[in-house]
Amino acid sequence: MRKSSTTHTTANTGTERADLYQTVTDAILAELELGLKPWRRPWRTTGAGFPLRHTGQPYRGINTLVLWMAMCAHRYTSPYFMTYRQAQELGGQVRKGETATTVTYSDTIRRVEETPDGEEEERRIWFLKSYAVFNAGQIDGLPERYHPASDPAEAAPVQRIEAAERFFTDTGADIRPGGQRAFYTPNLDYIRMPAIADFIYPEAYYATLAHEMGHWTGHPSRLNRETITRRHSEEARAVEEILAELTAAFTCASLGIDHDLRQDSTAYIGSWLRVLASDKRFIFVAAAHAQRACDYLWSLQPEEHQISGAAAE
Repeated sequence: MRKSSTTHTTANTGTERADLYQTVTDAILAELELGLKPWRRPWRTTGAGFPLRHTGQPYRGINTLVLWMAMCAHRYTSPYFMTYRQAQELGGQVRKGETATTVTYSDTIRRVEETPDGEEEERRIWFLKSYAVFNAGQIDGLPERYHPASDPAEAAPVQRIEAAERFFTDTGADIRPGGQRAFYTPNLDYIRMPAIADFIYPEAYYATLAHEMGHWTGHPSRLNRETITRRHSEEARAVEEILAELTAAFTCASLGIDHDLRQDSTAYIGSWLRVLASDKRFIFVAAAHAQRACDYLWSLQPEEHQISGAAAE
């Protein structure tokens, strides 16, 4: 008889790689302790707002957060990141003394093992690998397209707002206007939103709506996220708020909307610190859930409005 189970492991060797979870978590904790949100977009972005591979394909999940933090810390103005070898293949050379940023790649392998009672057991082993990338701003000799002085593809504010309105309407979510507070009610499955005129900036309305839509994706009829059904627990509320925050950050980036206009999330920072400090793997899992939620919202869009790069990691 064959059984199946999942084992979590790290396929890297050496202290630095083995502590990758802790390194990333510590960096995020340090930002939160300063009252900053690590998932804020950099002050200036291009295109859809995601860090990009040398091919133009966006990074996703935890790598998005890691590279956003690197862009803010080092004031990189180019969204492109690549390995040393990729830079050389493009005719570039990383400048002497430049420090790389570590990104990750995860996957699973299947292995059949014999149990003590002689049965075969199939294990899915999840592994994490890391590799180093450099921003285009650290590399000389790259083609000009990797150093955009401006973003000709970026839509005007009015166009971005129209696109955001269409995006959220196309999800089919029950969004009810009125009141002075934005919230999602899981048991009745609707979102309450104050009028757009009540927000200082129109984009702040859509940033807030993106957060509530993050909660909406967790409903049992959609992604069936456990934290949305256990909100009576203080820890579950904190976890769900982080998931919604990250979903909003990824969704807003994909829409070209400034997610950091939403300021009320600072009230949750204390609870987020406790959750992150208790589990060094949590932010990796949370980013994966948030990426899944963002992908789900895009899956509800008409085919002509779909974005490319959905399979990137």
